[in-house]
Amino acid sequence: MKIEGRNCVAEALRSDSMTVNSLLCQKEFKNSDVAALARAKGVKVQFADKQALDRESADGRHQGFIADVTEFRYCEVEDVLAASEKPFIVVLDGINDPHNFGSIIRVCECAGVDGIIIGKNRQVAVTDTVARCSAGAVAHVRIARVTNVNNAIKFLQRNGVWVYACDMDGQDVTSADLTGSVALVIGGEGSGVSKLTREVCDGIVSLKLKGKVNSLNASVACGIAVYEALRQRG
Repeated sequence: MKIEGRNCVAEALRSDSMTVNSLLCQKEFKNSDVAALARAKGVKVQFADKQALDRESADGRHQGFIADVTEFRYCEVEDVLAASEKPFIVVLDGINDPHNFGSIIRVCECAGVDGIIIGKNRQVAVTDTVARCSAGAVAHVRIARVTNVNNAIKFLQRNGVWVYACDMDGQDVTSADLTGSVALVIGGEGSGVSKLTREVCDGIVSLKLKGKVNSLNASVACGIAVYEALRQRG
């Protein structure tokens, strides 16, 4: 897998969960902190002109750094639960847009979420684009990939986690108690949380919408919900 951009590459180099195999660095940044960090980690660094990096880049926004890394290493749901005495978890139910997924990873890392659970079906995996859109946060977030999201939710519940679907027609998220062991389920773009998943959850929380449009982008909705949980948790 290739990741690019100053922040993404730097975070991958700092991370214990990702292995950087090699770094392609623009000649002008030979003395940069990123190149120095790579050398300190024993990573092979190759210097090239900007045109060479442009050819290797997926979208031309490499900022002078493209790293080859091992494929993302998913964790187990048990690892997410063990991360905290009061786990704070986000479950994704069918996020297909890699840009949304990357943004969700970024906001979850910033909000101190203990881990993200995704399904193997109807869900984009961690890809180059996802890593890039996460601005390096993917290197620091536990992500468990499961065969069945609903079974994972039931497992969380058996382990004392209250699970709330973020969807329409629920109680205001600000009135829900999100201070304990809690998981928030974010539905896919357009379809929202699936009917079966809604039924498995302990409750439904909603965001106040005052405008004429009746829905928010999945990553925006996730950001609002997780920061409400962060506010309550202090």
